Amino acid sequence: MISRSRNYKMECDQDEMNVNCVNTNDILQWSQWQLLDSILPTGGFAHSYGLEAAVQARIVMGPEDLKSFTIQVLENTGSLLLPFVYSASKSPNIGTWVKLDKLLEATLTNEVSRKASVSQGSALLRVAASVFSEFPYLKEVRNTYLGSGAVSFHHAPIFGLICGVTGFSSMTSQRAYLFITMRDVISAATRLNLIGPLGASVLQHQIAPIAEQLVKKYMDRPVEDAFQVAPLLDAVQGCHGYLFSRLFCS
Repeated sequence: MISRSRNYKMECDQDEMNVNCVNTNDILQWSQWQLLDSILPTGGFAHSYGLEAAVQARIVMGPEDLKSFTIQVLENTGSLLLPFVYSASKSPNIGTWVKLDKLLEATLTNEVSRKASVSQGSALLRVAASVFSEFPYLKEVRNTYLGSGAVSFHHAPIFGLICGVTGFSSMTSQRAYLFITMRDVISAATRLNLIGPLGASVLQHQIAPIAEQLVKKYMDRPVEDAFQVAPLLDAVQGCHGYLFSRLFCS
């Protein structure tokens, strides 16, 4: 028994030594992948990006409508929100983030999308500060501003901030933001029975090249150039609160 205990301790010591020898950049990639994982509890699956309201308004009635709707959401996200992700990831410091958050608060006039942005951003920072303990800066940001009323915790600037802190390049940060938007819209469509799980996977693969074109179209733009390209989507999402029955928050 003593011999087996000693052998077990030696094996554990060897495992710890192997972990310490792992390249830091390799470990960092695991954190980056986790940030994009759908099981990360950031609240994204509680929002349909206006899809539920569009379905009830009969704007989206089938797979073809869904594809068109998703592309429009992605383009609107690229033109309006990618500049905030880009600026925050390029300069991941508190001063820049606070300015971006306040600017986005003033930019979003749609109450439904504004609340959705705040809800998802707050959840994302809470999760990131708890999960990515190797980056104490994130916890410091949350502890400093939580409950202060100085910021609203909008999703796009927080996503960019976390990407910058965790080592994403600004290009990858922008591409990742469009990816999670596409993922969440198609996931909402599945739960609304617009499309099946297999069809959803096919659709996501079909839209991916278009999403890449949109990233390159709107990449690296300053927040002064942020604008909307699909005001109808904004109007439809604003009607979400008036729906008689709702599965999603937005």
